[in-house]
Amino acid sequence: MWWIQEIDSEYRDRMYDILDLYEEEYDPKKPLVCLDEKPKQLLVDKRISIPMKPGSPEKYDYEYVRNGIANIFMDKEKG
Repeated sequence: MWWIQEIDSEYRDRMYDILDLYEEEYDPKKPLVCLDEKPKQLLVDKRISIPMKPGSPEKYDYEYVRNGIANIFMDKEKG
């Protein structure tokens, strides 16, 4: 995990470069593609839940088994 420890002049200059890029008019010859990623844990229930019945809610255990991780990537063309 990373974090910004100090907002110095170099960081500020790069941030404004990106913000200026987003303000440019759309040009189909030079599309702007935005990309984001997010890590996610893949979890599996340790016990099978008991389905709900009339007058009784579903019953499930909060315990789980970690079944690895995955990265979710999303992109979108601005325009």
